[in-house]
Amino acid sequence: MKYLLVALMSLMMAPTGSIHKFKVPSIDGGTIDFSKYKGKKILVVNTASKCGYTPQYADLEKLYEQYKSKLVIVGFPANNFGGQEPGSNAEINAFCQKNYGVTFTMAEKVSVKGDDTHPLFKWLTSKAENGVMDAEIKWNFTKFLLDEKGQLINVYPSKVNPLDEQITKYLK
Repeated sequence: MKYLLVALMSLMMAPTGSIHKFKVPSIDGGTIDFSKYKGKKILVVNTASKCGYTPQYADLEKLYEQYKSKLVIVGFPANNFGGQEPGSNAEINAFCQKNYGVTFTMAEKVSVKGDDTHPLFKWLTSKAENGVMDAEIKWNFTKFLLDEKGQLINVYPSKVNPLDEQITKYLK
């Protein structure tokens, strides 16, 4: 009986699945259903239009074009750092199209830090929820790489370029 209770307790405390359980609004008013990305790697990035790392949009697009048969990129605009994403969803979408020709998926603007953190980012940054690691988002363009089963592989800080071997080694 004691072992059964221990087994039940560990099941109750297990991580809450994969990223595939999430559905979020897209920047253009649709829905992003992460369950549709089963079998592909996923790169989730918190983005901003007025940041020193904003040119990474171009490299994210290059990465997506090169690996889109096995990679999905989802950008999440966020205004959590230095007020560097003040625009509306429509303004952000237009900026990404005009300046970087973004074709990868963009979600609506969310909060990635603080009391109003979006549930997806709570899951991404909490080992208790994702079962892999705790992570802190310190600035815009933090990157979360997930495997084909929706499990977190690694987190990369802003300074790691999307085309860096640290990321691309998982896509070859």
